[in-house]
Amino acid sequence: MFNAIICRYNEIAIKGNNRAMFENRLVENIYDLLKTVEDIKVSRVRGRIWVQHPSKRPFADGELDIIKEQLPRAFGIESFSPVIMCGLDIEEICNAVDGSCGRFIQAAMTEKTVPAFRIRATRSNKKFPLISKEIEIRLAKVVAIKYGDDELKVNLKNADVTVGCEVRDEFAFIFYQSFQGPGGLPVGCNSPVLALLSGGIDSPVACYMTMKRGCRVDYITFHSTPYTPQITIDKVKRIAVELNRFQRPGKLHICNLAPIQKLIRDNCNPRNRTVLYRRMMFRIAEKVARKTGCMALVTGESVGQVASQTIVNLNTINDAVTMLVLRPLIGMDKSEGIALAEKIGTFELSKEQVPDSCTVFAPSAPSTAVPLERAKEDEDLLAGYEAVLDEIIQGIEVFTEGK
Repeated sequence: MFNAIICRYNEIAIKGNNRAMFENRLVENIYDLLKTVEDIKVSRVRGRIWVQHPSKRPFADGELDIIKEQLPRAFGIESFSPVIMCGLDIEEICNAVDGSCGRFIQAAMTEKTVPAFRIRATRSNKKFPLISKEIEIRLAKVVAIKYGDDELKVNLKNADVTVGCEVRDEFAFIFYQSFQGPGGLPVGCNSPVLALLSGGIDSPVACYMTMKRGCRVDYITFHSTPYTPQITIDKVKRIAVELNRFQRPGKLHICNLAPIQKLIRDNCNPRNRTVLYRRMMFRIAEKVARKTGCMALVTGESVGQVASQTIVNLNTINDAVTMLVLRPLIGMDKSEGIALAEKIGTFELSKEQVPDSCTVFAPSAPSTAVPLERAKEDEDLLAGYEAVLDEIIQGIEVFTEGK
């Protein structure tokens, strides 16, 4: 029945002369997300993105299921609808409604004895002989002929079934449902970044939010073998795979932090360990980012959420690098992060209890305010730590999904 998918965008529409670049990137991403749907054409048609079979044949139910599952992961799409494309002829439009409305009205009748319907028509084609209100009247008559007043009623504000009709310059179309997209900008229209990905709740959400701003995300994770088990790494791999459902798969850099942690344990103030660990993580991440062409680091930090995320400690940690650090969750509370994690599908993975590198040799009472000069004094006690970091970087393993 449905022979096309209309994809609507919002933020892309306010772009200026480079709007085509954003649209083209969105088209590429839709092709990638729908690669298991055979023989499709994704095209730009005056402010919208369209998905069709070149033959204009209707989508099979199985194909629609894939589309409904995948397009909510296409950043840049505000909403999308399966549609019946018609010619610019009111009789053809009426016939399309006549042949399709019953499926949705019958479904509504299973929930309500007398469901309500309405018609919503728009007409951007000013040469079409009927104005929007006249189109709505004609289509309402088509529905009314099929159902009596005791079976179906009209409700313009709170309808159970809405018949949408849009008349454009090139064609008209009918639709009954709109599905929410993720909004934002298409992944790949902004510079790539490297995210510090742990097994916790927050950092995967930060990755998602950064993808939503058009950045392709690679990941770096830290473990402390032999003090942390293999399941620590396996958990983060599964989170990365889940996040990659929103983009072409990013690489996960797997880094053993234990050598520098032992050096810090043996030489530095125990209360400062967590901040010193983070400074070393940032240094390693910056070197990996510059080597791989990433233009910024991403973390899941939020002001005041844990001891290392006070303003003083964030400033001390940030001083370790010169690269831009993005913190999308900086003003969020924990419940907001959990809600987003549930929405994007990472929460169940993140809440699995496994050890992580931050807890190795962790102090019982970490300092909530490590001044920068104190951190530097501690690091002066770590003779040759740069060589240790280089060895750690040389030992990094790279996990690429599917390989």
